[in-house]
Amino acid sequence: MALITLRKLLDQAAVGGYGVGGFNVNNMEQIQAIMEAAKETNSPVILQASRGARKYANDRFLYHLMMAATEIYPEIPTVLHQDHGSKEACMSAVDMGFTSVMIDGSLLEDGKTPSPYEYNVNVTKEVVAYAHAKGVSVEAELGCIGGIEDGAGIGEGANNFLTDPDQAVEFVKETGVDALAVAIGTSHGVYKFSKKPDHGVLVMERIIEIHKRLPDTHLVMHGSSSVPQELLAMINQYGGQIKPTWGVPIEEIQLGIQHGVRKINVDTDTRLAITAAIRKFFIEHPEKFDPREYMGEARSFNQQVVADRMRAFGQAGHGGDFK
Repeated sequence: MALITLRKLLDQAAVGGYGVGGFNVNNMEQIQAIMEAAKETNSPVILQASRGARKYANDRFLYHLMMAATEIYPEIPTVLHQDHGSKEACMSAVDMGFTSVMIDGSLLEDGKTPSPYEYNVNVTKEVVAYAHAKGVSVEAELGCIGGIEDGAGIGEGANNFLTDPDQAVEFVKETGVDALAVAIGTSHGVYKFSKKPDHGVLVMERIIEIHKRLPDTHLVMHGSSSVPQELLAMINQYGGQIKPTWGVPIEEIQLGIQHGVRKINVDTDTRLAITAAIRKFFIEHPEKFDPREYMGEARSFNQQVVADRMRAFGQAGHGGDFK
C-alpha cells in the first residue's frame, strides 16, 4: 500500500476534512525525518522533489532514496510528487515512476515570467493527457506564487497575480487537473512577510470564494511554511544573520483546510530546522567533525517540525485510511 497517487490521497483527505503536507526533500536525512514523523503520527505522506532537488541530488539517487523510504515504511501511504515542474520535468518524472506531478504553467519556461492564460491551459492539458494515461495525478497552478524557490517565482508584486475565481472554474474544466494551486499572497522562501500577515496581504477570502465555485476540486497552498520565530532566534543565537521575517500562520492554513485546501507545501520550515540544529551542534561541540553526528541532530530536529505540521494539518491518525 506504500505508493499511491495524489488524487487518491486528496480524495480521502476531502472525505476526512483534513489537509496533507507536501514536504520537499533533497537528501537522505530529510526523507528519513519525514517518514519517521509520519510513523510517529500515523500520517500519509507527500514527498516532493523540485527540479532543483533533482539536479542537486541526481535523479536516480533521489528517486531511489524515496523508493527506499516506501520499502522501509510499507505501512505509510506515500505520494512521490514532482514539485514545480516544466513540461519536460513532469514527463520525465512520470516516466521515472513518480505518482504525481505539478506542472507550473503559470510561468514561462524561464521560470520567472508570468505566462498568458492560454499558454498555461495548453501546457497543462499536454501534461494531464500524458500523466493520466499512465495513472499519474496532476497538480497545476493558476495565478503566480511570489518569491523565488529553485527558479520558480516572480519576486515582489505577487499580489498582482492572485488567482481569479472565474478563471479557476474555466481552467479546471478545460484541463481536468486533479489539484489546483492558487495564489493568495503567499510566497516561496524565508522572506515572505515583513510582519505577521493580515488579510491585506494574505487573501484567504480568495480561497473561500474559489472553493464555493469549485467544491469538488482539491486546492493547494504553496509557499506555506510558517517560519517559526523560535527557529529564527535559534539560528541567529548560534551565529546566523537572518533578518526579521514572518511566514503563514498555522491558523490561516487551518482556515484554508476548512475551505477546500487539501495539500499544503512546506519547505522553508524544514530547512530552518536543519540549519538551526547544525549551527547549535557546532557551537556547542566545536571539536566534532563526524557528519553522522550533526546530520543525526538535524534529522531529529526536522522530524519534530514535520510531526508538528502533520498534527496541525489534521493528517495525523489517518495513515490507515487507505487500506
